Amino acid sequence: MEDLVRLSVNQGCATITLHRPDARNALDFALIQALADVITRVSKQINDAPDSVRVVVLAGEGKSFCAGMDLKAVMHDPIRMGEMLRQLSMTLLALRHLPVPTIARAQGAAIGGGCGLIVVCDFAVTHPESKLGYPEVDLGVCPAVVAPWLIKKIGAGPARAMLLSGGTMSGSEGFARGLVTHCAQSDQLDTTVATLVARLLTGGPHALACTKKMLNELDGSNDERVAIEAAELSAKVIAGAEAQAHLARHFSSNSAQNSRSNSAPQSER
Repeated sequence: MEDLVRLSVNQGCATITLHRPDARNALDFALIQALADVITRVSKQINDAPDSVRVVVLAGEGKSFCAGMDLKAVMHDPIRMGEMLRQLSMTLLALRHLPVPTIARAQGAAIGGGCGLIVVCDFAVTHPESKLGYPEVDLGVCPAVVAPWLIKKIGAGPARAMLLSGGTMSGSEGFARGLVTHCAQSDQLDTTVATLVARLLTGGPHALACTKKMLNELDGSNDERVAIEAAELSAKVIAGAEAQAHLARHFSSNSAQNSRSNSAPQSER
């Protein structure tokens, strides 16, 4: 499980990397649990040796940061789906509570739960061609787990419009609408992240920790009850007939498209 999420620490910066590139880092139960475990380890390390980790970068291996929740394997198992959603909601809460600045490095796609990961972080860096957003309602699913964090990020009105309309957007539009804090060319993502890390490392660790703690209190980020209730609502909706029908059509359509693509002559691909 640990290999699904990798952790490296270098000169005060801890990098947490989702490592399921063959599935575009989609969030299945094992990956969510592995991420939660690594966040717990980082939190303990900060508490035990505050100077050892002063910034956290969250990244994804491969072409995409995170393609969202991997629901195909559990769509007919409401109990397992509920467990996944509850685990994701509590993991987002734990990520928010890390007492150091957090940065999401989002290449390719950051969709649904993946986009939830980037808005929970204090900073997010992407590129103009990336694919961001919350298409949950298009699939008959309620985006309750990510909704509280999106509201805190961009405000209630803009979040309402974004979640109810569904769909996705480019990194450029995501930057304009406040989903991410930085938008750089794809070949400059690492440089942009490194520059931001260096800037944050110049701040006083105690001052940053106190400031983040205060900000979390002011915007309600410490309310565990909201995270629990959000997960329960998402689980209830996704187990319903409407969501199950939407998801079945979605997965069936994707399977048909993949089959046609795989059977096409090389010249047609």
